[in-house]
Amino acid sequence: MERLEEEVNTKLMSIAPRNVPLPPASYSLSGDGGDGMGLSLNSKKRKGESGSGKSIENAFNMTQRERLDCEIARMFFSAGLPFNLARNPYFQSAFTYAANHNITGYVPPKYNLLRTTLLQKEKANIDRLCTPIKIMWKEKGVSIVSDGWSDSHRRPLINFMAVSDGEPMFIKSVDCSGETKDMHFIFNLLKGVINEIGHENVVQVITDNASNCKGAGQLIEQEFPSIMWTPCVVHTLNLALKNICAAKNMERNQIVYEECSWISDIVKEVMQIKHFIMNHSMRLAIYNEFVSLKLLSVAETHFASMIVMLKRFKLIKSGIQNMVICDKWNIYRDVNQEKAKLVKEKVLDDFWWDLIDYILSFTAPIYDMLRVCDTDKPCLHLVYDMWGSMIEKVKKVIYAHEVNRLDEKSTFYEVIHTILVDRWTKNNTLLHCLTHALNPRYYSDQWLDEDFTRISPYKNN
Repeated sequence: MERLEEEVNTKLMSIAPRNVPLPPASYSLSGDGGDGMGLSLNSKKRKGESGSGKSIENAFNMTQRERLDCEIARMFFSAGLPFNLARNPYFQSAFTYAANHNITGYVPPKYNLLRTTLLQKEKANIDRLCTPIKIMWKEKGVSIVSDGWSDSHRRPLINFMAVSDGEPMFIKSVDCSGETKDMHFIFNLLKGVINEIGHENVVQVITDNASNCKGAGQLIEQEFPSIMWTPCVVHTLNLALKNICAAKNMERNQIVYEECSWISDIVKEVMQIKHFIMNHSMRLAIYNEFVSLKLLSVAETHFASMIVMLKRFKLIKSGIQNMVICDKWNIYRDVNQEKAKLVKEKVLDDFWWDLIDYILSFTAPIYDMLRVCDTDKPCLHLVYDMWGSMIEKVKKVIYAHEVNRLDEKSTFYEVIHTILVDRWTKNNTLLHCLTHALNPRYYSDQWLDEDFTRISPYKNN
């Protein structure tokens, strides 16, 4: 199908300047009963076509329907539009409206009309739709969320969004090309957004944990005493996972490195196997024969990228093991015998897979909390309890693996515990504590009886 689409696209583009008209019902995209890809010619009358059949065809405008289908298909093919556009509700509503209304002589909007007048009208329409959300800001309060990223042209951008009662609204995006993104620059951007929304409506400003963002947050708190700066919980959890899974051999982190370096070794080996398979077409072809799932190319900036990669490897375990013991792999490995041998040894090593399972098991509570917080749903009132529960779950997994009693000492857990507590200390704010204390859930008998160590917030000093 991809080759057919490419051929049709090339031919259509070659004849487009000639303005060759499409004959009525020249071709149909419906299957021909054979390979399902043929374009059947319908210009000639079908043999044996009955008068009643022709009447039905005329009654339902079948010829015009097929002609319109062909015109729409030609638009997709000639412009290289993604087929997912056909699922766009506005694409469907546009043609439905045109079909249900007799608009004689209608001409679609041209290039300049789309980028000027119609664009301004749609912006006004969107502003009108956002008005009810803005009205709720005074009642519910607003959290301003800010994050930096780079677009396809590598321009450094900072996005600003307003979130209230789970209803996020995009405010603006600022191009920071040529600017020094220090705390004063970020502070001025945040201040402008706060003034636009109204400082009396803003409860908190959420950014990542970088030093410049932290400094900007402190300046915001000085400028607006009623607004608090809150570091991003998801970013904090991601940094904790990086500290655990990518421990660096530095003097101040020597103990962490000694206890966690085996994790980074496993992650490194997984990445090497992935690159070895994906960086050659023959190896990738052999892989595709045995595994239906693709090897993910997870960017380092993606939250919990290392855990996502390990999860994918666990899913494809049986397939990748069958790959390295097949005849094709044994024949092909002569080209790069040493690396192929190492890949085979690791993939068939049960102890290696047990270590991957262990990493995924004790990081699962951290990853699960990250996923819960990485949504549009408000969860500020749950963070305080989730963080404590997450640490306890990590402890149970590690102690169960080491076959220790909970009152015994585990050097590995102490390192993990220190990392998590340090990250929580940097992330914790008075707003987390306040929302936890005001949540009725943590005063209920049901929640208190689930764990004998739980106490009501007013008793937690």
